[in-house]
Amino acid sequence: MPTRVSESYVLRTYPYRESDLIVSFFTRDQGKLRGIARRARKPKSTYGSGLERLSLINLSYSQRETRELVNLNSCDLVQSQFNLVHDFDTSLVLDYIAEVSEHLLPADEPNEKFFRLIATCLDHLHRRSPGAIWSAVLYFSLWATRLSGFLPDLQHHPDRSLTEDSRELAGTMLRTPIAALPERNWNKDTALDLRRFLIKQMEQHVERHFHTPTLLEGL
Repeated sequence: MPTRVSESYVLRTYPYRESDLIVSFFTRDQGKLRGIARRARKPKSTYGSGLERLSLINLSYSQRETRELVNLNSCDLVQSQFNLVHDFDTSLVLDYIAEVSEHLLPADEPNEKFFRLIATCLDHLHRRSPGAIWSAVLYFSLWATRLSGFLPDLQHHPDRSLTEDSRELAGTMLRTPIAALPERNWNKDTALDLRRFLIKQMEQHVERHFHTPTLLEGL
């Protein structure tokens, strides 16, 4: 089996057998893949904290054409989100980004723009500016919907729940990097109608209910 090394974001892990993990990860060059990390749950695992949610890693793995799961060999941590998970609110945003990415991204389809979207939103959260979690959630939701190909024309969409301010904000976000957005007082109620609209669009597209938006609404 040929070995590849890909820059990857860890999306999800879950136990497999006694000491292994199934890992869903999003690579820059191969798209979303799933693999087995042998003995990753043992105390002296060589993976360390590299398989934490949304860790950016250089991941070595081997893949056979006839098998759905790849074999994970090792990983080198490039960027940890350790400093973010200690804040409960920000930790929920990480959960949200990971959940949406897990369900929106098709398997084995590279998507460089979506990869950069995750990186941009994580960098924004690391800056810890006031209201950053809400601008990150909205920006990520808007662009995740657009990059997945089902964002409607918000300026002319007939949904009456969308205010004119939210439509204008969406237009600004589609033209402006998140780090360069005009200053405003971001909070949970900022463009709430737009956030809910986008989440509904994504849930309808993947035909499943997301768990994290309810938790975010409770903040």
